[in-house]
Amino acid sequence: MKRTLLFGWLIGFITMMLSWSPAAFAGNETKQAFKWPSFLRIATPTTQSASFASVNGWGPILQSETGMNVRVVPEDSEIRRYIRFALNKEFELVSTSIAEVGLSIQGESGYAIQEAAQQRAVWHHNDTPWSFAVRGDSKYKTIFDLKQKGVRVALSSQSPPMMLAVQEALPAFLGWTKEEAAANWTFVPVGSYAENCRAVTDGKADVSYMTPISSITYEMEAHPLKIRWLAMPADNQAGWDGYLKVRPTVIPNKIDFGVPSAIGVEAMTSPFIFWTRPDVDQETVYQLTKWLHERFEQYKGVHAINARMSMTHTRKFLDRSPFPVAEGTIRYLREIGQWSEADDKWNQAQIELMDRWIAARNATLAEAKSKKVKLHWENKEYLDILKKHTEGLPVFKTRM
Repeated sequence: MKRTLLFGWLIGFITMMLSWSPAAFAGNETKQAFKWPSFLRIATPTTQSASFASVNGWGPILQSETGMNVRVVPEDSEIRRYIRFALNKEFELVSTSIAEVGLSIQGESGYAIQEAAQQRAVWHHNDTPWSFAVRGDSKYKTIFDLKQKGVRVALSSQSPPMMLAVQEALPAFLGWTKEEAAANWTFVPVGSYAENCRAVTDGKADVSYMTPISSITYEMEAHPLKIRWLAMPADNQAGWDGYLKVRPTVIPNKIDFGVPSAIGVEAMTSPFIFWTRPDVDQETVYQLTKWLHERFEQYKGVHAINARMSMTHTRKFLDRSPFPVAEGTIRYLREIGQWSEADDKWNQAQIELMDRWIAARNATLAEAKSKKVKLHWENKEYLDILKKHTEGLPVFKTRM
């Protein structure tokens, strides 16, 4: 009887151990293997932007390999894109400049009356160069020639950073206040990025703030009168100090890609990054980050700026990034040795800074609504409440 019981016990023990064997674990892992979601929605700027074109280059490859329905949705209005992505949650991924993200968190210009929401960097899209351009036959030969009365400046209302660039940052580079610029220049309002650019070749404006890599810029390059870029000399220390006080996330540099007329011109870069939200499934973010890295050689030649989506460019961005990174991205970067303890420290500091800004911004909205203050980004009563809640908070600034 005892032998029978002992034999039975041994059989049970062996069965239990077999169920814990590596083969059994492998079976469990197979059952829990990652499955891509049925769709991935990616928002970009206008159809005439390089961002839209480039994502339409690698998006179909991702769709073919994963079985996801990858949708690329153009949204020209920066504020509207923010609302649709961050607040309405219509997209899992969005391509937006770090300048826009900074303003959306800090509540500047049209973002002031929007709810503030968490955003996380996923991957480098492109280090977009920007500068000021005139038509080829313009009488304005240098950037300093603009410091005079009568200059017509395109004012792109769909992008708060672009408005800041022409109304405040450019004047600061030239040694003017925004009030002096308003008194001497004529701002020509335009409703879209494409209209902002064409205002120069159409003769509606003398100068416009634009990037040399967008589709519309190549169209302008082919204009009979062509376009010319006004260099912003790197050795103009006072000028750049003034500019960076207004636009603290841009990086002075020489343009090295885009339309031929812009190559070698001293100007600036405002990186476009793919962003997500903390509430988006981070396993999907991890797998997407892995795919973007491992498939780079496959998609880099599909569009010119896809070549800027390398690990090298992403790591360079992280070395100066003022914004927190998605957990899924961090997990992958750590696995391949591209994330350090030092990265953990600055990333945590930026998470805490974003938390402070979001709390202050949303407290502003709550107080304004409770007092029935008109929610308008030019209403002084509202802006006073915003200042009360945000005064003293450090702004998001490129880590030099």
